[in-house]
Amino acid sequence: MRRILYALIATIAATLVTAAPATALADHTVTLVNQSGGTIWLGSGVNADGSVNFTNFPVLQNGQSVTVTIPESSAPNHWRGKFFARQGCTGTPGSTFRCRVGDCGPQANRCTTGEQPASLAEFNFDRADSLAPWYNVSYVNAFSLPVTIVPRDASASPPECEAMGCSQNLLPFCPAANLTRWDDGTPMLCTNPNRDVRTAYSDAISSRCPRAYAWSHQDTVPGNQVVRQCRQCSGFTVTFHSGR
Repeated sequence: MRRILYALIATIAATLVTAAPATALADHTVTLVNQSGGTIWLGSGVNADGSVNFTNFPVLQNGQSVTVTIPESSAPNHWRGKFFARQGCTGTPGSTFRCRVGDCGPQANRCTTGEQPASLAEFNFDRADSLAPWYNVSYVNAFSLPVTIVPRDASASPPECEAMGCSQNLLPFCPAANLTRWDDGTPMLCTNPNRDVRTAYSDAISSRCPRAYAWSHQDTVPGNQVVRQCRQCSGFTVTFHSGR
């Protein structure tokens, strides 16, 4: 009888262990920090792969930040997209709202169209990719503000989990033909004339910021440093630095 009882207890215990749910992976977070010296309106975009875009960003005054949670634990279990700073925005949200840099539609708290050229912080969060998340700073379309991406709570040896981008303002080095200015004459935006080949623009950017994309195929150049992965971290801090 005792033997039968022990067997029954063992069977129940084994069933409980088997049925116990696995510990869920925590969603990563991204903290967006405004150190630009002015007001920015945040924008984001996602790949056409089911990734869910953000819809309720606050306006950030200089020194302010906001933390968003990446929706990677819900369908489709990945988030591939980008964050950027919109600048020089005016008008009524939902109607006449427009931005001089990074414009992406008439809403102040979200994007409704593709963005106009601006500096980008790009990410690939994917529960099915054992090497993810991947991240990079992209000045492929344009340079508007210096951007850095720094992993948080990372435990890895370089080059994994390294900081990417640069805090240096590169507008003073923009080729004159690619430079747009604010109304007061100060540099506003440096636009890449051809994102798919090396140009005077990409040479000026990559020589001073090797840890950011300056043209679209830069990741094929031997020894490039433009993209990183960080398999063990709680999230990332994206900082928009001063462009003046």
